[in-house]
Amino acid sequence: MSREVGVEGFHHVEFLVGNARRAAWWWQRAMGFDLVAYAGPETGLDDRASYALVQGNARVVVTSPMRHDSGLGALHLLHGDTVRDICFTVRSADEAFETLVARGAPVVSPPRDVEDGEGAVRVATVRAYGDVQHTLLEKKDRAGVFLPGWTPRPSAGEGAGILCVDHVVGNVEDRQMDRWADWYIETFGFRQFVSYDDKDISTDYTALRSRVVASRDLAVKMPINEPAKGLKRSQIQEYIDFHVTAGVQHVALLTGDIVATVGLLRSRGVEFLEVPGTYYESVWDRVGDVEEDREAIRDLEILVDRDDEGYLLQTFTRPLQDRPTFFLEIIQRRGCQSFGKGNFKALFESIEREQARRGNL
Repeated sequence: MSREVGVEGFHHVEFLVGNARRAAWWWQRAMGFDLVAYAGPETGLDDRASYALVQGNARVVVTSPMRHDSGLGALHLLHGDTVRDICFTVRSADEAFETLVARGAPVVSPPRDVEDGEGAVRVATVRAYGDVQHTLLEKKDRAGVFLPGWTPRPSAGEGAGILCVDHVVGNVEDRQMDRWADWYIETFGFRQFVSYDDKDISTDYTALRSRVVASRDLAVKMPINEPAKGLKRSQIQEYIDFHVTAGVQHVALLTGDIVATVGLLRSRGVEFLEVPGTYYESVWDRVGDVEEDREAIRDLEILVDRDDEGYLLQTFTRPLQDRPTFFLEIIQRRGCQSFGKGNFKALFESIEREQARRGNL
């Protein structure tokens, strides 16, 4: 197994969107994030406008291309709204970059210092699956609100209890899962945390396979999914068809009180997948006692699962745009560090109902 390159955790996830100002408004008003900083033409960037938002230790950047003929413009035309960058904090940007490149990671940009009057960070970027890239960020002596070159744009959101990014899930083409899971193991030095085959993740009609890679301390967890053959088109294949290439399927946001968080998000108009009432007829026999109120869990259509270490509660939004691609997960962990294997069938049947409504099943 390769030596880990010093990844400490997620710093931020950057979304490429059609209208960053409007997207920032949604993340603030619906999801409860604080708007903290801005970068764009007024700060010296002529090809983009970006807004940084924070809630707890979860950081989101939304970026819009300013030109139709730029690289960012071409990416947005191809994919629609999509995750462009999963940024990791690292102990040393130079050491991480040199190791990754020596192990075959494609270079986007070599290490460089970015600084202003409030300190500096050192960053480098490599490319991963599809058009996803990883920026490696060494904080150095940075004391500012976000990153050098950004201007403060303080505007508080009404928080929803989000603590941090729990995991980021990628969808890749058929028979590419092993390639990319092994790539993270061999280049970043991650380990395989768990895997699921099409017997674990299937319904009467569709199936998929998944391998979860993670940093040694589990600060970063990244499931990689691929479609498996079924009677109808799987959700992963639907994603690939509409996104055109591999990409990030969803980001999971951790909360300490999922009942309160989902209640707030629903009241603000965030749309979640439907869970059939029959799910709750047997779930408690499987899961046993939980600290949360069962009726509230049912009313809010939250899924529950248990493993040897504890239990988790999770729910999933509908896609955030009309293209059936990216969505969010809200998750609460009570000891359990896995991904809700017992919920797979109910979840994917819910997704299949959405696919059927779109005519894509």
